[in-house]
Amino acid sequence: MFVNINANAANKSRFAGELGGLSHAPVVLSEFKYNRGAEIFGEAEPAEYVYQVVEGAVRSYKLLSDGRRQIGAFHLVGDIFGLENGPTHRFTAEAIVETTVRLAKRVSLEHVAEKDALVARDLLTMTTSNLQHAENHMLLLGRKTSLERVAAFLLEMDTRLTAAGVMALPMSRRDIADYLGLTLETVSRALSYLHEKGLLGFLGQTQRQIVLLNRLELTKLDL
Repeated sequence: MFVNINANAANKSRFAGELGGLSHAPVVLSEFKYNRGAEIFGEAEPAEYVYQVVEGAVRSYKLLSDGRRQIGAFHLVGDIFGLENGPTHRFTAEAIVETTVRLAKRVSLEHVAEKDALVARDLLTMTTSNLQHAENHMLLLGRKTSLERVAAFLLEMDTRLTAAGVMALPMSRRDIADYLGLTLETVSRALSYLHEKGLLGFLGQTQRQIVLLNRLELTKLDL
């Protein structure tokens, strides 16, 4: 379920905002708020919009033929998602927590990019960044042990989430497991092992707030 948080019809409002780095693009932007677990778009649905996380967090995933879920990416505040090279979405996107998303019509961005070299460059940068993440994720799943995968995940989230020395994870351990191609039990064991070795500490009862105590040793695991 989503809630339109603009005062009037979302697509009627034009304002001098920006979608990621597209500060030069005079496009109509809309904002929607999604409840936890709400679908933003589904796999194989028309890819009509490009999205940016304003608040909260989003996961994009595929359901495999055997019913398992493979999460392809976590989109955090400021991240762009929903960019496609075809007419439909390849993944489903869901809000992990209460999330606000800004969106712009894909066709509008494409029209602006045809006339504005800066916008075209920004779109290329976003596409390249998404491709790089996909390549890194493929390497993570194909070549690393379970402990190396968890270490790599923590280091990635450390650069994207840590504030005041604390990493506040919006995603559950089940989400982490489905992102890393591991079982929930394996992720829990790996986190416990790293905690016992003094590489990280937990804050709070949910243990979603993590402090990295030895980044150097974690980095060695991620080689």
